Amino acid sequence: MFPSDFAWGASTSAYQIEGGWQADGKGPSIWDTFSHEKGRVFEDQNGDVACNSYELWEKDLECIQQLGLTHYRLSFSWARLLPDGTTRNVNHKSVQYYNRVIDDLLACHVSPMVTLYHFDLPQVLEDLGGWKSPGIATLFDNYAKFCFQTFGDRVKLWLTINEPLTFAKLGYEDGIHAPGVKEKGISAYQVGHNLLRAHAMAWHSYDSEYRATQRGAVSLALNSDWLEPLNPDSNEDITATERDLAFTLGWFAWPVFVTGDYPEIMRSAIEHRSKKLGYSGPPRLPSFSKDDPTILGTADFFALNYYTSRKVKAGGDAEQTLCMKSDRDALEFIDPSWPICGVSWLAVVPYGLRKLLKYMKDTFNDPTVYITENGFSQMGPLQMEDVQRCEFSSNTILEVAKAMQEDGVKVHGYFAWSLMDNFEWADGFSVRFGLFHVDFSDAKLSRTMYLYGQEFAKIISKHQKSGQTQ
Repeated sequence: MFPSDFAWGASTSAYQIEGGWQADGKGPSIWDTFSHEKGRVFEDQNGDVACNSYELWEKDLECIQQLGLTHYRLSFSWARLLPDGTTRNVNHKSVQYYNRVIDDLLACHVSPMVTLYHFDLPQVLEDLGGWKSPGIATLFDNYAKFCFQTFGDRVKLWLTINEPLTFAKLGYEDGIHAPGVKEKGISAYQVGHNLLRAHAMAWHSYDSEYRATQRGAVSLALNSDWLEPLNPDSNEDITATERDLAFTLGWFAWPVFVTGDYPEIMRSAIEHRSKKLGYSGPPRLPSFSKDDPTILGTADFFALNYYTSRKVKAGGDAEQTLCMKSDRDALEFIDPSWPICGVSWLAVVPYGLRKLLKYMKDTFNDPTVYITENGFSQMGPLQMEDVQRCEFSSNTILEVAKAMQEDGVKVHGYFAWSLMDNFEWADGFSVRFGLFHVDFSDAKLSRTMYLYGQEFAKIISKHQKSGQTQ
């Protein structure tokens, strides 16, 4: 039984669905640049058109209504709103677009949850140093304040930054996401530091300037797998799992929810590896200065993106170069008993979400939680009657209910990734996560509900009705 005010939502992001990459004065983003370079994305696909939500918003709204969602998570394109990245040049047509989206949602009794940054930095800011530059935090804060001032009278749930771990590691360590930088062992930590500083500045701006009148809530969306030791009787595997969790969820959650600083286990592991490999430069994991905003307490709820789980054993130590993998000194494995759903990394482990939620309750001071992404993919031949995804979804939502009722976790909402098939970053359109299928070969980009979407709609309807009759 879910309460009647439980948030049932679906999530999207601007670059993955909007298209209109040059429409009405929008500036280029790092993903525009990255996806236009050969060999970066599956079959050299890009998000120039994607689902064309910039022109087909009414179709998206119909999908939202068919599902019976109470909430819809979207992101704003920074480069669409502020083409040069600053408030000196406001694109008023994009303001009109997002105003229409918000107003239409509210007219249909759907609450918007808005993410300010979902991987798509304006290219002009990247050219000035981007997220590696400390000054980016002030630019982001100015952008956030512009959004709070312009849309905050109607938006009551804000996420500053989506998945800083993914953005920093894949964009600056592995180089497989925009901006495609491969500076192992250094840049990802630097970028993560500036992402946290930017988030904290924006939270404080909202808290001091807008909260009293707008009465909203602000957080950032953190992603994490559930991790457990490969051998639960091995002290080495247990320690490696604790360290791995510190480098994933702890990297950003520990400063925000626990101490205001990075986990000590993370910092000491990086320092140990630096010393062992003869690194003599400045500390690779930065420290917060007295001039930085206070990080601790800068989240009004815990926003979690969860997809999968891993078994962990000690042993990443074999990597004899400065990199995040060697810093972690942990190896991750998929249990062969876990089914794989579509893309190879997505092992479906519903109980992992429950365990992760319990870990968050115990570790991060029992926060209010929104599950802001969780989903199941398909690849290869199209399956509209996707029975397996339906089963995975219902089993996972059942584990959320158990976490709430048996473990006492304060989960206030569940958002499926994603509303519709879209541009899945480096995988392009080869991976489908949607509740709705989008026919990218059709000029009209028709949306058709999967069986998965139909079953999700039934779950929403059932629990809303049961909640109303309590």
